[in-house]
Amino acid sequence: MGKHLARDLDDLQRRVLAMAGKVEEAIYAAIQALRERDAALARRVIAGDEVIDAFENEIYEECLKVQALHQPVAVDLRRIATTFMVNTDLERMGDLAVDIAERAEALDSMAIVPAIPDKLVRMTDLTAGMVRQALDAFTNLDAPLARRVIRLDDEVDRYHSEIIDELVEEMKSSPDVVEAALSLFSATRHLERIADHATNVAEDVVYLVDGEVIRHRPESSRDR
Repeated sequence: MGKHLARDLDDLQRRVLAMAGKVEEAIYAAIQALRERDAALARRVIAGDEVIDAFENEIYEECLKVQALHQPVAVDLRRIATTFMVNTDLERMGDLAVDIAERAEALDSMAIVPAIPDKLVRMTDLTAGMVRQALDAFTNLDAPLARRVIRLDDEVDRYHSEIIDELVEEMKSSPDVVEAALSLFSATRHLERIADHATNVAEDVVYLVDGEVIRHRPESSRDR
């Protein structure tokens, strides 16, 4: 790898990590807004999505520029392809944080709101940890860490199912909370989708390091 290509790839990685930091902040803020029914914080998350979108456009253009300028091959080409995919997944995570913030804003206007499930807080911590570890795996070219992130998605899915079951039971016993519970239902689903995108990033790292495409494969083949 030439020194100019190495420099440009390192710069791309720094931009991706900066974008990831903004996305992680948005996820936590959106859930905080949901838990505290803080419409002002929710609106800040929604407004902040412009910054994440700007990062996505900038990284996309830089990827094209590096590819055209250096015409990389082998692992360097895979690194640029992976950066493209990670960039897209991060932007989608930002969109989902906005979706959660919109649910928080809606809850603020409702008179009767059920208690926020404790499991939602744990699910948020686990999901944000997946995002952070997936990006650590990308930064350090750590395929074993990426595979551990992939396996964590099952735990997030379990939390998702349990929270939905709890909300359904609450709606059955207290019809006056149905509207609010549906907003929490949606927020939980959005958080689960963020974990799916973190899993995508981890799968992209496995592709980058090992040259193995494991997206859309059964779980057993991911863990080989």
